[in-house]
Amino acid sequence: MNDLILRALRGEPTPRRPLWIMRQAGRYLPEYRALRTQHRFKDLAGNPQLAAEVTMLPLARFPLDAAIIFADLMSPIPALGLGVRFDPGPVLSTPVRSAGDVDGLREPVSDEIAPEVMVALRHVKRELNGRAALLGFAGSPWSLAAYLVQGQGAPGFPALRALVAQDAGLVAALLGKLTTLAVRYLGAQVAAGADAIQIFDTWAGLLPLAEWTRTVRPHLVRLLAETRTLGVPRILFVQDAPHLVEAYAALDAEAIAVDWREDLGALRTRLGTSRAIQGNLDPATLLAGPEATRRGAIALLGSLPALGHVVNLGHGILPETPIESVQAMIDVVHQEVPS
Repeated sequence: MNDLILRALRGEPTPRRPLWIMRQAGRYLPEYRALRTQHRFKDLAGNPQLAAEVTMLPLARFPLDAAIIFADLMSPIPALGLGVRFDPGPVLSTPVRSAGDVDGLREPVSDEIAPEVMVALRHVKRELNGRAALLGFAGSPWSLAAYLVQGQGAPGFPALRALVAQDAGLVAALLGKLTTLAVRYLGAQVAAGADAIQIFDTWAGLLPLAEWTRTVRPHLVRLLAETRTLGVPRILFVQDAPHLVEAYAALDAEAIAVDWREDLGALRTRLGTSRAIQGNLDPATLLAGPEATRRGAIALLGSLPALGHVVNLGHGILPETPIESVQAMIDVVHQEVPS
């Protein structure tokens, strides 16, 4: 079995650094674009056979060390009794902004949460047959709350920040329910075959440190405490939150993943070897072509030791990315001479 990423996440030596790419099953692939001419995104994510097919597309083309299940951050939300459509991003039929709204959210059991994702995981697990690790994922309670309260994506999610200022207790109740949802969702993914899980805190940076500590941290602490018993490595991804990186790194996750704004070498120096680190080549570098990508990847590898480093981008790969740039990044990682 190719368990490079699992060993790296546990801080064990590996013959080379493992590599996967956030949003690796996406629009930069011509195979994916061909599928999108026949199916809407919601249909691809909602059909287990199609989701499994999409998950495997990048591994048919590239020697990646992990497959991440094709799903949406909002996939578990319908289990709460909420309607979600895509236009093109997620849009809630009714935002969650009052005590009645929060009280009315269902508390689903694990089997009711995105069952299509579990079926897709089992399909992919069989097809992988050990050639790569299988990753599950979930949005953090805070990042899910951003969409639920705002009703859709919005710069800075002002409705969520306003609700924090207006009624901290209501926000805490909502985050508590979303934490329960995430714990059960991730547990179901591990039971379905996920070898590791990534928690996406895409909107981590919306609050200053003091407010984040009061509002968000307790729910992350609970989420990580209750997923520790799953027995798989957990990657905590932090987006656009340089003021929070060390606070996130102190949480009980096996690895921290950061966006391209963070100096990975400096972060490794500050953290020591207590956590694996994932990332963080700027996705825009790949748009500049294979030579620029090669230079960027070489610089990234040179910035920190190989031990406990999972190579990735600092955010999802961009749709306009040339295939040749992806191959160049992989070549650099595979050709690195172990020190």
